[in-house]
Amino acid sequence: VETTLYTNKGCQSSTCEVVETVKNLTVSVTQQSLMPIISAGSFAPSCDYKDNLTRILPPARKISTFFTMFWNFTDNIKPVWSTAILYKKPENTDNCFWLFFVNYFRHSCVTFECLDNYRKAGSKSVLFSWFQIVILKELKHTDGNFNESQRIELNLLLQIDYYNLTKFYGTVKYDHGVFGVFEYGERGSLRYVLNDRISYPEETFMDWEFKISVMYDIAKGMSYLHSSDIQVHGRLKSTNCVVDNRMVVKITDFGCNTILNPSRDLWTAPEHLRRQGISQKGDVYSFAITAQEIVLRKNTFYTEACSHRAEKLSRVQFPGITPHFRPDLNFETADEKELEVYMLIKNCWDEDPERRPDFKKIESSLGKIFSNLHKQANESYMDNLIRRLQMYSRNLEHLVEERTALYKAERDRADFLNFMLLPGPVVRSLKETGIVEPELFEEVTVYFSDIVGFTTLCQYSTPMEVVDMLNDIYKGFDRILDHHDVYKVETIGDAYMVASGLPRRNGNRHAVDISRMALDILEFMGTFQLRHLPGLPVWIRIGIHSGPCAAGVVGIKMPRYCLFGDTVNTASRMESTGHPLRIHVSQPTINILQRTDCKFEYEKRGETYLKGKGSELTYWLTGETGEDYNLPTPPTAENCQRLQQDLAQMIQEGEQGWEGDTNDDQPEYLHLATIDNFSTFL
Repeated sequence: VETTLYTNKGCQSSTCEVVETVKNLTVSVTQQSLMPIISAGSFAPSCDYKDNLTRILPPARKISTFFTMFWNFTDNIKPVWSTAILYKKPENTDNCFWLFFVNYFRHSCVTFECLDNYRKAGSKSVLFSWFQIVILKELKHTDGNFNESQRIELNLLLQIDYYNLTKFYGTVKYDHGVFGVFEYGERGSLRYVLNDRISYPEETFMDWEFKISVMYDIAKGMSYLHSSDIQVHGRLKSTNCVVDNRMVVKITDFGCNTILNPSRDLWTAPEHLRRQGISQKGDVYSFAITAQEIVLRKNTFYTEACSHRAEKLSRVQFPGITPHFRPDLNFETADEKELEVYMLIKNCWDEDPERRPDFKKIESSLGKIFSNLHKQANESYMDNLIRRLQMYSRNLEHLVEERTALYKAERDRADFLNFMLLPGPVVRSLKETGIVEPELFEEVTVYFSDIVGFTTLCQYSTPMEVVDMLNDIYKGFDRILDHHDVYKVETIGDAYMVASGLPRRNGNRHAVDISRMALDILEFMGTFQLRHLPGLPVWIRIGIHSGPCAAGVVGIKMPRYCLFGDTVNTASRMESTGHPLRIHVSQPTINILQRTDCKFEYEKRGETYLKGKGSELTYWLTGETGEDYNLPTPPTAENCQRLQQDLAQMIQEGEQGWEGDTNDDQPEYLHLATIDNFSTFL
């Protein structure tokens, strides 16, 4: 787009051209202009044909610089220009030139001075505008096409500027809604501050004097609001009072009563619960409910008589047998200074609106109460200030101690979870260096186990029953692991993997600890019962193998400590080629056990084909000399194949009421097997 800044017509001055046209432009609050305004600078003479060209060039350079920056600016809010007009604002003593750009703006007008800080806004989001933090409140009951009365009301809001009222900056429309732009309260709503007893403790920070100050701020803001053209709030409550960084309470969400419909809340006066509408006396009632929140720092409309919101609203709206249902105030235990405030609150929520005081009287009463708090004997204002600063200092130390304790507890909780997911040395290495170097272990022992007929069990169980079954089994396993020097690697479905000898090397003890753990697990399974299928035996197969192994942490998200090597694969093959209720042990593990002083009992199984390894000599681990393991007796080898075929029938019979009593009618492979050959001692 080619834009001419200077044209030669009339008095040959670009500043005098179309001034009258620009003057007639309506730029007001009630009608949003599509022409953003940019200050081009100021200089004394108004006509550029005079001999002051050197004084005209600096503002011209400013405009030129702006054009260059703006053309390089790419964003969906950038307008399409059709006209450029140079306008001299006449009321300035020093002539000030403004440049209007007529455009087709898809969004509401945004001043170009804050384009760098522009952010897309969402519901209740905070963004930077005019180098100031503001908050956006969604106006849900409008599409942005305001009628005349609504525009007048918005114009009145813009004129409100008071210390205890949040500033209203206007409205902005986006594709997903219309929002009101309000001043931001850094400490959040009053309700949030009252709930936060850690940052604002009762006895030190939020003492009685501070509570009176909070109520006094609200009363002053409401007194000003009622005397203004807005006249009534209509939605006063603790969530519509915000606290700034200086602990000053400011009222927000006022006005816009033709746009924001008042809702039925616990702060709503009884006369407005019975019939719609808003009034100044209704605001006084809302103030009383908020004041009770401030005094007690409990839930809104707190009363021991009931706790449900709907019941409270009903009893206020329809008094019934108990007239004038109101929240609790501790009149019996109140001292003289508290009693004065309680009586004021009680007058404010009177059932008769005409008997309620107006905010001028409330402001005056609270002002007297607040000033009387400073008239303690022999205490000047400076003494009071010093006393409060000392109180705040002690509270700050107490707060730091509490927050430090919370931080340490949270850190310990995080460390506990990390140590549950990863080995201790790995966690410490990650915390200290951020990396874990993979490591080769010369000799470790790996344990694998799975549930026999797990697929069939799942077929006759609901998903939640499967989860409960695995959870019950694995919790029992985990408790056993706590008594041995082993590390739980992972669980995948019904497979349970454990290793010993890593990440902390333990000599030859890895084979001993895994063997004893396997015996404990087998003993546990001998007494385990399924909750949804009581009486049905649950059998597992166990495989153990020893050898070299590499280990390291894999992945960034959800990192896992993984084992790699032929030892892992062989241990898995030992488990898959084993029998139910048997501990299948390889020759390398037996060799390591023989090097220790422990005497384990085992039976030679013979040559067993292992996929990828060929035939290997393997053994059944049956116990340890001197230890009394109550191991379940495994089924005979020839009946193992019939297990899968009859398991489904057993489950169906169990669902029909089979109690699982031991008798001669059980399948043959449920009978206790007898072992002919004697155990060999290691």
